[in-house]
Amino acid sequence: MRETAQVAGGADDDLIGAIRAGLAAAGDPERAAGQQRYMKSTMPFHGVRMGQVRRIVRAAVARHPLENGTQWEATIRELWDDAARREERYAATALARHPSARAYRTPEVLDLYRHLVTGAWWDHVDEIAAHLVGEVLRFEPDAVEPVLRGWAEGEDMWLRRTAILAQLRSKDGTDTALLAHCLSTNLEGSRFGSEFFIRKAVGWALREYAKTDPDWVRRFVAEHCERLSGLSVREASKHLPLS
Repeated sequence: MRETAQVAGGADDDLIGAIRAGLAAAGDPERAAGQQRYMKSTMPFHGVRMGQVRRIVRAAVARHPLENGTQWEATIRELWDDAARREERYAATALARHPSARAYRTPEVLDLYRHLVTGAWWDHVDEIAAHLVGEVLRFEPDAVEPVLRGWAEGEDMWLRRTAILAQLRSKDGTDTALLAHCLSTNLEGSRFGSEFFIRKAVGWALREYAKTDPDWVRRFVAEHCERLSGLSVREASKHLPLS
């Protein structure tokens, strides 16, 4: 039995403390300054590489295993919301991806993912989209597909990027109707269609799916050529000739 009592269903303070202590101990102030400049981040860094962040999280979970999905989610939210250094948010994402939490990653967790993505930045969004949202979509497509359609049309640019990139790892399991919707609602002339992070995401999604079905990508580009940005087309064409 743990020495520190935990509120049932609340965040695991022991786990959070272990993660924060591990990140602080592994910090490199010189690297931290460079990371903050590169990411244009108002939140400072510890200066810990991503691989080390994941190792710290795995070690902390081994010492303080989570009891249930409610505690898992509450711990992620507290790590994220109360972060003083950016690596604490990377750690929250690593905890979300931890193998022991696979049973908790159901459609109900999309509210958590929405919380993490909304108002975030590309480094957080891309991992959450491809590895977390995409995973739930592959296992529970009927429940997740309408949520992503809504995100693709919403008022938050990062939710739109999440919807576009959610199928990056789906390969031949890609829902092409959903992909086409997420792409076509975010082309030039749409709410965020001229934004770099949307144009890049459109091209990236097309480029990745071209490895599986190049003919589908060629058709999509041909049908939407007037609204696809040059950046999107260049990205899409990296693995196939489009002419």
